[in-house]
Amino acid sequence: MPLAFLALQKLHALKQYGIEKNTAMLTDSGYNKQVAVQYDSSAENYRPSLAHYIKKVFLVSDNNAYNRLYEFLGQQYINLELWKKGYKDIRITRRFMPMNEDENRHTNPVRFKNGDSVLYYQPAAVSRVEFDFSKKVFIGKGHYNRQDSLIQTPMDFTTHNNAPLEDLQQILQSAIFPLSVKPAQRFGLDSLDYAFLRQYMSELPRESKYPRYDTTEYFDSYTKFFWFKDGRQHLPDYIRSFNKTGWSYGFLTDVAYIADFKHNVEFMLSAVIYVNRDGILNDDKYEYEETGYPFFREIGEIIYRYELGRHRKYLPNLDAFKLAYY
Repeated sequence: MPLAFLALQKLHALKQYGIEKNTAMLTDSGYNKQVAVQYDSSAENYRPSLAHYIKKVFLVSDNNAYNRLYEFLGQQYINLELWKKGYKDIRITRRFMPMNEDENRHTNPVRFKNGDSVLYYQPAAVSRVEFDFSKKVFIGKGHYNRQDSLIQTPMDFTTHNNAPLEDLQQILQSAIFPLSVKPAQRFGLDSLDYAFLRQYMSELPRESKYPRYDTTEYFDSYTKFFWFKDGRQHLPDYIRSFNKTGWSYGFLTDVAYIADFKHNVEFMLSAVIYVNRDGILNDDKYEYEETGYPFFREIGEIIYRYELGRHRKYLPNLDAFKLAYY
């Protein structure tokens, strides 16, 4: 989510080159050749753009789309911008693919094109930002390594990405209600950016025209943990969740603003739960279905029922959010 907001912010600095969010963006070979190979296998056919990647990040939590945003922004820009906005405890150090610490500091060249014309060329870069890894983070009692061997020691997350839940909720709030946060905490976005983000934070996979998704796999509540993913429920037409979810290593997270347009109810709700009964990481044996998603369903239902019955002196104005999908 922070990378999606930062990508739109950085794009404003490139408008002088005739670039906007739907301009074709291609990643070239550079320090990390595996990134370009993975990307370019379809790039010339589909001409993906920043808008395309941001859609995929919110619609289905696509890891490859996140990697493309990371490539465009660079590790240094990401962290310095987030720290400048006051999120000192956030640390974004890596792509979602097997790379070491040094490899993740390097990003490949990026081209923006209009047909055969290159509008802007961003050269390869290396991050010089310094991280504080003095606080060691070990989780579990064992883990599988990249060679699929079981290592009977906790997994080391010291150098992994880190984002406090409170900061993530504040970042979402800055896009949903920008005037409710301090100016220094806001991203450099305009009204069109906010409308774009609200649309795709709330859109369901079946509503996407491009990219199109197989709805048997990417069902309505695929990325809507509160309170619908448990049992693969359908969202009522009058309820939208403007959110970002994540799931990895037994952790489930949902940071959401939920609006009920029929009953004029709104609330923000964020949660994270760790479900890993055997304590082994990277074995793909996590209690997401048994424990994780039911937790989000129950919490979501409890808060919704409370808000539904709570007397409000002032009713929320949901008009701006109706435009996101009507």
